[in-house]
Amino acid sequence: QVLTKRRIQELLHEIDPREQMDDEVEDLLLQVADDFIENVVNSSAQIAKHRKSNTLEVKDVQLHLERCWNMWIPGFGADELRPYKKAASTEAHKQRLALIRKSLKK
Repeated sequence: QVLTKRRIQELLHEIDPREQMDDEVEDLLLQVADDFIENVVNSSAQIAKHRKSNTLEVKDVQLHLERCWNMWIPGFGADELRPYKKAASTEAHKQRLALIRKSLKK
């Protein structure tokens, strides 16, 4: 097992030393982590197979994480720099900001 109950407790303690977690929640988190790892490994293996390789490489895992989970793992893979993409604001958001600014000026 990659993640243990002890490690979950350590992570929780880092966030808030006074916080407690039920055993059922720990079990659920362990199951979610196991399912995630299994999904990533299986999908990455399919990517490697698609490129006609019998070796799973970092780029296979990266491709799956980027495409399916929108995750980038710093320090691995291509040397390209990824530009930071600022989220586009909607018209409704711009109108709310304008109202807030207008009310602050009064």
